[in-house]
Amino acid sequence: MSAAPQEPPACQGPDPFVNPPGFAVPAHACDTHAHVIGHVNGPADRFPMVANRSYTPPPAPESAYLGMLDSLGMARGVLVQISVYGTDNRCMVESLKAHPDRLRGVAVVAPDVGDEELEALHAAGVRGIRINVLFGGGVAIEEMERLAARVAPLGWHIQLLIDARNLPELGPRMMKLPVEVVFDHMGHMPVSSGVVHPGFQWMLRLLREGKAWVKLSGAYRISQLGAPFHDTLDFARTLVAAAPERCVWGSDWPHVSVEGPMFNTGALLDLLPLWVPEEAVRNRILVDNPARLYGFATATAG
Repeated sequence: MSAAPQEPPACQGPDPFVNPPGFAVPAHACDTHAHVIGHVNGPADRFPMVANRSYTPPPAPESAYLGMLDSLGMARGVLVQISVYGTDNRCMVESLKAHPDRLRGVAVVAPDVGDEELEALHAAGVRGIRINVLFGGGVAIEEMERLAARVAPLGWHIQLLIDARNLPELGPRMMKLPVEVVFDHMGHMPVSSGVVHPGFQWMLRLLREGKAWVKLSGAYRISQLGAPFHDTLDFARTLVAAAPERCVWGSDWPHVSVEGPMFNTGALLDLLPLWVPEEAVRNRILVDNPARLYGFATATAG
């Protein structure tokens, strides 16, 4: 008799208390990377998780996310389809429809997605698709060109959760895409690799040539030293120096699949003044850049 399939490991939830930021967050600031997971008061099987997921997260509903944004003084957010739901975007889309002025989305779709589904996602506030090669439930990088051709007419981008150390191989393909790309978590490569790594240099090239954006997020996913993640300083400052107009900030709430003690989400936002000491540049990263990338109403930081 074959053994029963093993349940993916459970992961902890975020710290429910959010420290207020230690700097002035500008009006219309945007958190460009977060996930919503289920509903606390809804049936557990309403949004079933895919069997090939890498982890099992606890609920992280829309209400908790919006409360976190309020605690940080952030007006806007971008929800990214989480890998545990595969290509079933319903949970995210419900939140987008409930808050059309405040939220935008990045979906995960199958390579053979129909035009009608793409148009419905666009109407709901989706502005990009995600390819995730690091966690189970994602879409393969081999589908990048095919998907890019499908979403280009909508003006969308492709968001990539990849290890940037692979960019010497993938970068030339990205240069030819008919859409821009967005790198999650500063390239999701360990800071020990250094900014001189060929993959990091490829990321800088894509930014400088206007082909890519990067999320200043996920410090805890690339840090070698752990909290307070100050070893990420060189990565972040190098990215901002290369293309400040191509950088956005993200919380990565609810911090799924984190090993070790959970940190406070507010502490992650407080890294931003260390990474970006100049207030004008910081406000551009928090307000103007995400407004342009995700199609929020144009607003000038103030």
